[in-house]
Amino acid sequence: MRRVIVLGSTGSIGVQALQVIAANRERFEVVGLAAGSNRVLAEQQAAQFGVAHLAFGADEAAQLVRTVNCDVVLNGITGSVGLGPTLATLEAGRTLALANKESLIVGGDLVKRLAKPGQIVPVDSEHSAIAQALRSGTASEVRRLILTASGGPFRGRTRESLRDVTPAEALAHPTWNMGLVVTTNSATLVNKGLEVIEAHLLFDVSYDAIEVTVHPQSVVHSMVEFVDGSTIAQASPPDMRLPISLGLDWPARIAGVGVPLDWSKASSWEFAPLDSAAFPAVGLAKSVGRAGGTFPAVFNAANEQAVLAFHAGRIGFLDIVDTVTRVVESHTAGEASLAGVLEAESWARAAADALIAG
Repeated sequence: MRRVIVLGSTGSIGVQALQVIAANRERFEVVGLAAGSNRVLAEQQAAQFGVAHLAFGADEAAQLVRTVNCDVVLNGITGSVGLGPTLATLEAGRTLALANKESLIVGGDLVKRLAKPGQIVPVDSEHSAIAQALRSGTASEVRRLILTASGGPFRGRTRESLRDVTPAEALAHPTWNMGLVVTTNSATLVNKGLEVIEAHLLFDVSYDAIEVTVHPQSVVHSMVEFVDGSTIAQASPPDMRLPISLGLDWPARIAGVGVPLDWSKASSWEFAPLDSAAFPAVGLAKSVGRAGGTFPAVFNAANEQAVLAFHAGRIGFLDIVDTVTRVVESHTAGEASLAGVLEAESWARAAADALIAG
């Protein structure tokens, strides 16, 4: 039986993780929960699973990981505040089921230096798909990784047609039900840019060998192309419980956690190239990733500020990525330490706020 701590237990990932665990009590025991501001739901969860250790906020979450004995920590916290709990998990030698991509992207080499081989198991559907497909060959046999993107609610739109997009429209994702920041990031494709950086860090594949293709059905979650011309794809109906279950007990599979595809019905899967003119965030993210150091932290922090400003009606939809671009271009690389990353984040938030205020 695996002892599990769930960080971000009241969010979308955390709630679904607890659903998986509730259906498989013989495999998992919840020994700790951490939440943000939703104390009522967190306390209900603690009562349901008989959990004595309950934390609120990122600092308490990191302390929970350090003090409670467990096998795996699912980090489902949203945003770069998840960095502290990620570092604490790795330092404690626990398996990290990582849904909080921002902590890896912002932490970069800090996280990579701490992580032992196999200690980080990706929970994002795209990276889980790649991890599964990579079992079909050796690292030297990989030609490139292909991340799929749904295209969000604005697939096929021109850049100019996006100028008057409303917050409500940006939150109307056609496939996934996510939080405000992640859903908006999916609309701008900043999320896919972050996933490109994440893929580079997780799988040690160069940015030149990571591609993005638009796949609106969200059935093929990502692919690996090998040197012999073969491409291995992981396909399943969109349901985060499948990659979550793999994160909790990698590489074992849990029977019945997801519903398989129905091959008795006709269906069509589409793939199209990314429109980088309408959605420049992926190209910007690759540049940021190549620059390394504190640049990814600046990219992520500036974006978080811009997303909040967009939903407050202070800037337009196109201004989100435009603001991030301007902040990144004005950044001077800082020290790639925890203090340096935190300082770069603070600087980026202030710089973004100044640009937004005009």
